Amino acid sequence: LVELPKEDPVISEEEAAQYDRQIRLWGLDAQKRLRGSRVLLAGLGGLGAEVAKNLILAGVKGLTLLDHEKVSEESCRAQFLVPVTARGQNRAQASLERGQNLNPMVKVLADQDRVEDKPDDFFLQFDAVCLTGCSRDLMVRVDQLCSKHNIKVFCGDVYGYYGYMFCNLGKEHNYVEEKPKLVKPTGNDGPEAKKAKVDPNETTMVKKTASFCPLKEALEVDWTTEKAKAGMKKTPVDYFMLHVLLKFRTDKGRDPDPQSYPEDSRLLRQIRDDVLEALEVSADLLNDDFISYCFSEMSPVCAVVGGVLGQEVVKALSQRDPPHRNFFFFDGRKGNGVVDYFGPN
Repeated sequence: LVELPKEDPVISEEEAAQYDRQIRLWGLDAQKRLRGSRVLLAGLGGLGAEVAKNLILAGVKGLTLLDHEKVSEESCRAQFLVPVTARGQNRAQASLERGQNLNPMVKVLADQDRVEDKPDDFFLQFDAVCLTGCSRDLMVRVDQLCSKHNIKVFCGDVYGYYGYMFCNLGKEHNYVEEKPKLVKPTGNDGPEAKKAKVDPNETTMVKKTASFCPLKEALEVDWTTEKAKAGMKKTPVDYFMLHVLLKFRTDKGRDPDPQSYPEDSRLLRQIRDDVLEALEVSADLLNDDFISYCFSEMSPVCAVVGGVLGQEVVKALSQRDPPHRNFFFFDGRKGNGVVDYFGPN
């Protein structure tokens, strides 16, 4: 497998004017790193459309939209990049024109293949890979491959009122964080004069490093260990719900469908019982309430999760600001999100 050499990105005057606000916000170097990045986005449902919009507007070098699915009635409700007249067309191709129009400076491509059919070397041309609507096995496969080649991996999905994102930025992700500048004490007497004080008008850039674990490791926590049991109270129930929904997708080849609500509800209960038993955690951990709230993609939830996911990709590629480590869960019923980390400290 051959990794392509990275180009030294250059910001033209036209791009500097286009991205003026962003350059003022996170600096020229961060924008140049973004401008030199190629991203793969698999899955052009409602969440995928939000992520695509955010990455195109942020100004990456290129974005490849990968999806073999056709535009359905549900796609038109949750996905704003496809025209209403595109029913029956390929979702990636139908999203291309509106996506490209958001920012002509970004090269947007459409790929109609199945992501499962792509060979390993296909993924190596990208700096970041974002997977939505994919199976657990595929996400684990791509994550393991990309980890070996220092390619950043993001996964995400929306199930009704619920949504999540996961990121693996490698064992050593370097970034800079803006911190208030400490001013040295003056020569005045007294204990207060000896303490360094924060200057609200000045900041300094601090270099930091974060370590991430693979998706497989994050999903295969041994909950029988004392360490895991101690952390159980801090673990959002959404983590276990994700296991159930990914198992449903593996078993049925699709997500819970409102048109099959009675059948899918019974199956979700059964999978819930099987998953919690296999993980050796309490059967009461996840009650039946989640079932009626996890059908279909909801546009407002896509907007929130897509905003977080898109921003995490931008932060990772620009190496600016601390990233989420490594799960983000959103519950639209409560209107809040939770960041949680699974893996070695």
